[in-house]
Amino acid sequence: MNTFRRMPLLALAVAGLLALGLSACGGGNNGDETARSAPSAADFPSAEGKTIEEVLNSVAPSELVAAPAASVFEVGNNRFPFGVFDVGGKQIDDAKAALYFAKSPQSEVEGPLPAKVESLETKPAFRAKGSVGAGEATNFYLVDDVKFDRSGPWLAMAMIDGDNGMEATRLTSSPAVGQFPDIANVGDKAPVVSTPTAESVGGDLSKIDTRQPPDDMHEVDFKDVVGKKPVALQFATPALCQTRICGPVVDIAEQVKTESGEGVEFIHQEIYKDNDPNKGLRPQLGPYGLETEPWMFLIGSDGKIKKRIEGPFSVEELTADIEKLKSE
Repeated sequence: MNTFRRMPLLALAVAGLLALGLSACGGGNNGDETARSAPSAADFPSAEGKTIEEVLNSVAPSELVAAPAASVFEVGNNRFPFGVFDVGGKQIDDAKAALYFAKSPQSEVEGPLPAKVESLETKPAFRAKGSVGAGEATNFYLVDDVKFDRSGPWLAMAMIDGDNGMEATRLTSSPAVGQFPDIANVGDKAPVVSTPTAESVGGDLSKIDTRQPPDDMHEVDFKDVVGKKPVALQFATPALCQTRICGPVVDIAEQVKTESGEGVEFIHQEIYKDNDPNKGLRPQLGPYGLETEPWMFLIGSDGKIKKRIEGPFSVEELTADIEKLKSE
C-alpha cells in the first residue's frame, strides 16, 4: 500500500489550519454564523475568449493563498473544497471567491465557478475537548459542481473579491483527475470490512477512538449492517490528523447522527493501528484504497456507495445527504 498522505494541503495552508486549532471544532452554535451562499458568477471577470493565464493577469495578483482541501477528482462532476489564507497562515473567512480551470494553457477556461462558504461549527454539546473559542474562523470554501471532462492534470486558479478589490492567485496545487482509481467510488458495492465496536474492545473506546471524549459511532460492526441498512462510514483520526480537519468532521457527524440519523448507522473508523502512526494503517482502509483523510462514505441499504466526501463538510451538507440517503 502506498504511504498514507493525511491531507493534500501545502505547508502554509497546514500552518493556517493548525493555528486555528480546529482539532476539536468551532466556536459557534451550529454553523449558521459563518455559512454563506455563493455569490453570482457575474461578480467575477468573464473567461470567455481568454486563456487561464490571461484571466489570471486580468486583475492584480493576490497575496492570499488558495489551498485545495481534497485531492481525489474524477471525470464528471466533483465537489471541490478549499481554504483561503493570508501570508501569515490566518484563515480568511469573509472573501467572495470563484475558481477557474483549464485543461491546458491554450484551452477554453471553465469558470468563474463561485464558491459558497460552509461552516465547520457544531452546537456546544457536540464539541470534543479542546474546541476553540468563539469568534475563531472555522469554515471552508466549496464549489460543489466542478466538471472535469478528461483525466490528467488541470490548471487551476482562484479569483478573490476582497478588501482591496478583485485579485487572482494560482491554487497551491492543481487537480490531477483520475489519479486515484483504486478508491471506492459512487456506484460501487461498498467493500465489506469488520469495524471494531465498543463491545469488541471491552468498553475501552480509547483503543478505537482518538476523540476526547470518544464519540457514539462504535455500536455496530460495519459487516453486520452493510446491505441491510443505510450506513455513514467515516474514516478519520481526530487527534492525529495533520491539518485538524478530522476533529471537526467527526464532531459534525456526531451532531447529525443525533439530530437526523434515525434509521442510519453511523460508524467512525480510526486510521492507525493502536492509534499509533508508527504502526501503520488499520486493515479497514486497504479495501477502500484510501491515501488521504478524512473521508465519509454514504452507503445505501443495497450496499452501494451513494456519495463519498473527501475533506471537510458542514452540518447542513451532511444533514441533507443523510436525508437523501434515507429516502433512497
